[in-house]
Amino acid sequence: MFMTTPLLQLTDVTIRFGGLTAVSGVSATVGERELVGLIGPNGAGKTTVFNLITGVYQPTEGRIEFAGEPTAKLRPFELTERGIARTFQNIRLFPSLTVFDNVRVAFHLHLAHDAVHSLTRGPKFQREEVELRERTRELLSIFSLERVQEEPAKSLSYGDQRRLEIIRALATRPKLLLLDEPAAGMNPAEKVELMKLIQFIQEKFRLAILLVEHDMKVVMGICQRIHVLEYGRKIAEGTPAEIRANPAVIAAYLGKEHA
Repeated sequence: MFMTTPLLQLTDVTIRFGGLTAVSGVSATVGERELVGLIGPNGAGKTTVFNLITGVYQPTEGRIEFAGEPTAKLRPFELTERGIARTFQNIRLFPSLTVFDNVRVAFHLHLAHDAVHSLTRGPKFQREEVELRERTRELLSIFSLERVQEEPAKSLSYGDQRRLEIIRALATRPKLLLLDEPAAGMNPAEKVELMKLIQFIQEKFRLAILLVEHDMKVVMGICQRIHVLEYGRKIAEGTPAEIRANPAVIAAYLGKEHA
């Protein structure tokens, strides 16, 4: 097993919406610098788990800890400040802003200057703005998007928009990156490039990644451990080889062709 020190820990997490239990008694961990998959059929509760981790929802029961601290009552922006970033199943960019400004906006999360410095645009503000622009260019260069930095985000190809969304998440300096179906809508060649990109990000930025994805070639090809949900409950956990051979997972989700 690849388990390391838990960075994220869910303990018996449950959330109910009225009479509907969307997630029930789920316990799971993501270790520091670990790449973990979260899979299951549609409606299994995967995106709900992401929303619980990022503070969009608060659990009805159970406990979530990040970097050893409980996340109860923390709002999404506070969790982002602490080091949790995410992408979405449906790409969420500022379509009319340039590629550069999409990333530049995310960097503002960690700026030290206050409202007074912003209004007066004094030396401190100017220094931070120069540094911010340099860091934005550097990040775009790492992902080979500096060539289109002045283009509006909506003009990019689908694959590049996905990359830009990931870059913007990285600009918040996360310790944990949540990727929600990043391969959705991609062709086979783009999926191969995405797998390489995710592995590169994990190694380059020394962070943990939790991946929700339906494409089993992507999940099995890059994840170190996998959690499996069905109807809001966790039914299995293990390495890709263990998950591929698990009878409950085969019956609930994978089917015999993936066994």
